[in-house]
Amino acid sequence: MKRLLLLSIAVWCITVYSYCQIDWKNFMSRQDMIWTCLPQTWYEAPFMGNGSMGTYICKEPGKNAIRVDVGNSMVHDHRTNDKSIYGRCRLLIGYFLLHPTGEIKSGDMRLDLWNAETTGCIRTTLGEIKLKAYVTSESPYIVVETEATEGEKDFTWKFYPENTDSPRQLNAIRIKSKSHFKKDYISNPASQFYARNGLNFCWQPLLDGGGTATAWKEFRKEKKSILIISNAHSFPETNALQKVETALINMQEIDLPALHETHRNWWHNYYPQSFVSLPDKKMENFYWVQIYKLASATRIGGGLLDNSGPWQVLTPWPNTWWNLNAQLSYWPVYASNRLELGMPLVDVVKNNFDNLIHNVPEAYRKDAAALPVCTDFNLIGVDIRVPGSRKFAQVGNLPWLCHNLWLQYRYSMDETILRNTIFPTLKRAINFYIPFLEKDEQGILHLKETYSPEYGSAKDCNYDIALLRWGCQTLLKASQILSIKDNLIPKWQEIIEKLTDYPQDENGMMIGKDMPFSKSHRHYSHLLMFYPLYLLNIEQNENKELLEKSVEHWLSIPGNILGFSNTGASSLYAAAGEGNKALEKLKGLFALALRPNTMYMESGPVIETPLSGAQCIHDMLLQSWGGKIRVFPAIPSRWGDVQFQNLRTEGAFLVSASRKEGKTTGIRIKSLAGEPCILRTDMVNPIVKAGNVTLTPIGQGEYSLDLKKGETVVLTAAGGNIPMISPVDGKGQNFFGLQQAKK
Repeated sequence: MKRLLLLSIAVWCITVYSYCQIDWKNFMSRQDMIWTCLPQTWYEAPFMGNGSMGTYICKEPGKNAIRVDVGNSMVHDHRTNDKSIYGRCRLLIGYFLLHPTGEIKSGDMRLDLWNAETTGCIRTTLGEIKLKAYVTSESPYIVVETEATEGEKDFTWKFYPENTDSPRQLNAIRIKSKSHFKKDYISNPASQFYARNGLNFCWQPLLDGGGTATAWKEFRKEKKSILIISNAHSFPETNALQKVETALINMQEIDLPALHETHRNWWHNYYPQSFVSLPDKKMENFYWVQIYKLASATRIGGGLLDNSGPWQVLTPWPNTWWNLNAQLSYWPVYASNRLELGMPLVDVVKNNFDNLIHNVPEAYRKDAAALPVCTDFNLIGVDIRVPGSRKFAQVGNLPWLCHNLWLQYRYSMDETILRNTIFPTLKRAINFYIPFLEKDEQGILHLKETYSPEYGSAKDCNYDIALLRWGCQTLLKASQILSIKDNLIPKWQEIIEKLTDYPQDENGMMIGKDMPFSKSHRHYSHLLMFYPLYLLNIEQNENKELLEKSVEHWLSIPGNILGFSNTGASSLYAAAGEGNKALEKLKGLFALALRPNTMYMESGPVIETPLSGAQCIHDMLLQSWGGKIRVFPAIPSRWGDVQFQNLRTEGAFLVSASRKEGKTTGIRIKSLAGEPCILRTDMVNPIVKAGNVTLTPIGQGEYSLDLKKGETVVLTAAGGNIPMISPVDGKGQNFFGLQQAKK
């Protein structure tokens, strides 16, 4: 048995090696962001993070100084009497300024993605200061190493705390916004500075208890300096001070090499979990920056992917937003085979289940739960409004979040997620709809007035009709998988059978009954039945035209089509199999407002837009809805050569594929869970090249494979060899960063 196991492992290793040849360090160096001049804002700057703590580096506007920001996505206000966007919001912390001796004249930087660190050189009238900065991967530190020439050896560091009032309030004051200014807002107490045990501290207390602590120490020797920063937050306790002191008190310079090696190793293990290479090198570059950004912004035990990640600035959106933003941010983690980054979303629901219950009016708490449009990381926000009685009843946020949890389950096939988190949460989410369903004379069920983000309130709102239908279907599937005989099964079946059809007119999907789509907005809440739910899809012959008509009408009304409108349209077109249109819309994001460091800003930072752009690329390369693996389902015609390795699908399959001169030349599939495997491919008469697996044709371009758990199969075109997975050719590299304008 042991010998057989070793032989199997050896065969697998040989197969994998023969199928893959990637020099990761060299490949990732082509994706680095490069600055030939100094950035001056967060959306131009190199950024780093470890899932909670984050920083960015730039020249401070209007000052002769270099800014190293201190960010931590766990830093929130916790006002017990105010559950609004002002009372339960993310907070700013502060920043360090490097004050040189001379006047800053120029500089350059490079964000090394492979090592997740920024290097640079600041040139002044008196010399140079070289720097290297990183946020340690598995410990709470920002590290900045510097080496100065003789004329700059006396440069200094100084910490400047930010105002810890709500960023929404501060931003309203800055831009003189009356709509966002809260007249009765009470400020948090002022920051406090002190030193002890060789450390410097800044304590930022909160009005309702707890606070944020920043501590730092500097190792200085002649022209070299190492600045180490730690930050922690606590509520209602004040033990954040103890945490940062403990983190730094015993830290010595000799500890840093091991810390640095651990940091690099984490990232070196992170990237090879999957591989994507495209002939459009700017698009490839963009993709890998988003993969870097994901792990910089969230980790197990760290912060959620809210609108800002760990790079909080003044913004109207200093919370987690649940009517689209958070959902979009997490989509890339599933197909990219980085499911560990999706677990904070699962954990926040599981750990705050009671808060979801208390978000609904008291009369419905017995069996319902809901999610406000924006919350803190404990899912606490303003109470949900009741459908049919008050406008702006956003009931769909929790079911939509449950769809992300369902993807986490389907891509992992981890039944504990389904049993312990999805089923009880989705059941309560759907229960909140049931009291507001009414039968007409024909026995058809209609939904009272609910809110479609961001279009308005309508009866039979398409946003909610789609989520209600998907929720009932999913609860029935889950009940079967888990062998649960729930007393609501007949009700879910009735809803599926009797629920009204989606309101539509000559232009496609409406917002809801008696409410046509006539208002321009970036949201596509009325189109969820097409994507990401796939309730209506192109394998239903009549629906491809309806999908495209609805998307085109949405985009045809000018005025408010912004960032994630482009990524949403791209994924919608990919769902329709229209690769060229999908690429065109994704490139629209680049043309519209993608910033030099791939951040995006409307009235404030919104991290979900570029992250959802990475999902657009996944949607072009690989889809797995409806129990089928679709390889290159919406590939743009200009992408003749494409390679990807170990992208993940529903059913927990790892899929690799090669495309050469516009034709698929090879596909490798590994089953991690033993689920049924149906493949859809454009390969004509594919053959099994490796693996003891039977390939059975079941329809045009579709094949069944009897893959068992742990088994792998490699398919090629007839007469072809197993293709090598490696970077494809293309022009250009290092497209992002900030380049000096040519004179």
